[in-house]
Amino acid sequence: MNPRRLLVAALLSVCTLTVAGCSASGSDTDRDQRPAPSTPAETSESATTGSEVGDQPTEAPTTPAEDSAQHPSLTDYFDELPDASPVQLGRVREQTAAYTSYDVSYRSDGLRITGVLNVPTGGGPFPAVVLAHGWIDRDAYVTGQGMTRERGHLAENGYVVLHVDYRAHAGSDDDPELLGQLYRGYAVDVLGGVSALRASELPVDDERIGLMGRSLGGSVVLQALEMAPGLVDAGVVYSAQSSLESDNYRQWGGRPVDGYGAEYASRHGTPEENPAAWQDMSTRPHVDRITEPVLMIHGTRDEDCPPEWARATHAALAQADVDVQLNWYDDSHAFGPSFTQSMEDTVAFLQRHLS
Repeated sequence: MNPRRLLVAALLSVCTLTVAGCSASGSDTDRDQRPAPSTPAETSESATTGSEVGDQPTEAPTTPAEDSAQHPSLTDYFDELPDASPVQLGRVREQTAAYTSYDVSYRSDGLRITGVLNVPTGGGPFPAVVLAHGWIDRDAYVTGQGMTRERGHLAENGYVVLHVDYRAHAGSDDDPELLGQLYRGYAVDVLGGVSALRASELPVDDERIGLMGRSLGGSVVLQALEMAPGLVDAGVVYSAQSSLESDNYRQWGGRPVDGYGAEYASRHGTPEENPAAWQDMSTRPHVDRITEPVLMIHGTRDEDCPPEWARATHAALAQADVDVQLNWYDDSHAFGPSFTQSMEDTVAFLQRHLS
């Protein structure tokens, strides 16, 4: 076994694997109708240092408030993995010359999690990528929604691709604590997907697995990398929301139907009332735990996740000596004209780090 895997196994000694039974891009949009940032578009560039942004936004309120109850923290999830069953194949969704797509499920963290798996044609073993999709109303979400383009492109380039339906999405089991934990169960489901692939009799190279997430899923990838450093080999963070949860709440928390973090705010206060509750659930304070190379992809005209969020996250990662690269594209949040180029750059990144 790779020495790094031995180290991870030692750090995550509580983890055991249980062996049990397990379109059109228009349907793949994540958040929509969000306020656009009032910042000018940047010029396209590829940055590998954080010198452009030196000051990190802070959470300091004018009048701090006491937390009425002990709030959760991202650190609660560190160095623990859920048990995971092997991936169970369901019906064939699609078959092309390059790959076959299946409905799948696995058990993780006591829950049944559904998803879609694309398996390249051939004998393998193949490198694998686990996908974390963006924000989609849970009541409207259907299995595999949100990253159909990415899933197909990666499979055509020889990657087994597992798209995870987070808990409380599609056929996945519900989690009554999801909202109170500020959606941290999503990252647990993605980590469970990695373990489920490794427990399966699929043509997957266990030593070559990466994560990729867009929008909300970009945050999910950073959370997963911090929860279990060394478990995978690379991470791709695509059009991601902020690495400070207070930013995300201020951007979307006021939405009447599915306001981001509204339940969490009702329990622990808003960022102004209780800044520690939001800082402790953010990824930015813990980026020094990340041991994998990270590729960030962001549009200079992103109307949903402001470009300054990407710059600040990149600066924090670079300051923590993470091997991070930030690629800018002249495009909006969902990526239209630049999508193919961004995916070609993603595949090149994965080929370097999943070799």
